[in-house]
Amino acid sequence: MTRWLVTGAGGMLGRDLLEVLAGDQVTALDRAALDITDAGAVRAAVAGHDVVVNCAAWTDVDGAESAEEAATAVNGTAVAELAGACARSGARLLQVSTDYVLPGDSEHPYPEDAATGPLNAYGRSKLEGERAVARLLPGAGYIVRTAWLYGEHGRNFVSTMLSLAARQESVQVVDDQFGQPTWSYELALRLAELGRSATAPPGIYHGTAAGRASWYELARAAYELAGLDPERVRPTDSTAFRRPAVRPGSSVLGHARWAEAGLPPLPEWRESLAKALRRPAFQTPKAGG
Repeated sequence: MTRWLVTGAGGMLGRDLLEVLAGDQVTALDRAALDITDAGAVRAAVAGHDVVVNCAAWTDVDGAESAEEAATAVNGTAVAELAGACARSGARLLQVSTDYVLPGDSEHPYPEDAATGPLNAYGRSKLEGERAVARLLPGAGYIVRTAWLYGEHGRNFVSTMLSLAARQESVQVVDDQFGQPTWSYELALRLAELGRSATAPPGIYHGTAAGRASWYELARAAYELAGLDPERVRPTDSTAFRRPAVRPGSSVLGHARWAEAGLPPLPEWRESLAKALRRPAFQTPKAGG
């Protein structure tokens, strides 16, 4: 039986992955159990495992602008230590990365081999992690880029929109940033399949849902699927929400690489959103209609 190590196991994606791997031999380490910037602890944790899935990360995009060194220590330097530990022990590594390593200005989906060009400190820190995996684990490193994640076990855009629906009559949401809303549970399913595959080639995969949406379109879809009036969602542009970190205008990713692994890409985003919103964690009072 495959022996799994899941780091960042207390987060949204990590908790979904543990649900997917139920019945397997899994070591689940949350932030309290493993500080991935502790090289000695990382080496000890990796020993004896066949597949390591790194869900641990610095995820404060805006905070990284004023603390890039700290963000890189988690998303870059620590990932290098993790990759090195996997190389020494013979384990495969699934490193969860982000669309933010790309420039986010293309009118077309980015293929897996697209040139990188992060717009912000968070993206630069995650790119350092990608490069470390490629350098240290060329034959056993899997980089899975995701974006616009939502799920049951943490703060995210979908849960925030539904929470706001119970407290205010309308919300303004930007309509000039585009991406692929991705249910963390669907991503966890694909990570598990990738980790179990004996033939999937190493390298970069794009773990985002099919299709394309703006944040405004996502909010309207969430309202509609939750039985709320989508007209309560009003469009605006990015200038209405100034934030420290620059966001990409288009984070749409291509998914051709999954065919090489003999696996399908993730489902279309609306299909997954409908499934997710049927789960109890997303049920919300329908104040305001």
